[in-house]
Amino acid sequence: MSQATAEHATFTHMKDGTKEDWQIIAKNFGEFARGLPDRIMDHLMLLKGDFGGFPVDRLTHCLQTATLAHRDGKDDEYVVCALLHDIGDTLGSYNHADVAAVLLEPFVSEANHWMVKHHAIFQGYYFFHYLGMDRDLRNQYKDSPHFMRTIEFVSKYDSPAFDPDGETLPLSYFEPMLRKVFAKPVRSLYKEAEGVM
Repeated sequence: MSQATAEHATFTHMKDGTKEDWQIIAKNFGEFARGLPDRIMDHLMLLKGDFGGFPVDRLTHCLQTATLAHRDGKDDEYVVCALLHDIGDTLGSYNHADVAAVLLEPFVSEANHWMVKHHAIFQGYYFFHYLGMDRDLRNQYKDSPHFMRTIEFVSKYDSPAFDPDGETLPLSYFEPMLRKVFAKPVRSLYKEAEGVM
């Protein structure tokens, strides 16, 4: 059944919605949400061929970051965070880390969410001073319980993942992990409504 012929709610203003309307919407939401992993993989593929001046394209960088984390024994959630840490490059030119963090937030731990959200500031240690910026900007977060975790992510997995000859597992390798992480939110505004959606 196409979207055009599917059952729709009848209200024109939310205040007039009925329980039946919202059950229709919840059913559609659930079906749409199940397609999230496919949409994420499609969006990740937009990074293919986009070098931005780097030695490898942005997709290769994401795959290589995930490969390094996986080979180092990190769990699936962490590896998926590594895979998606730069997915925001296409839409968040000035805040790519925030875009990735918002996408991951309902599905990952607070520690992994924080790490992704702040990784751009932490990676600045390696180059901010070349741009007239403070390379130690990350130190404003030194009291965070996730400070060393984010330093490790940037130094061991993100920063060395620009090697044209480095091991780069394909997206298909990470697909089962991605589907597992995005199967069910661990925190969400709609958590109480899960049985309906």
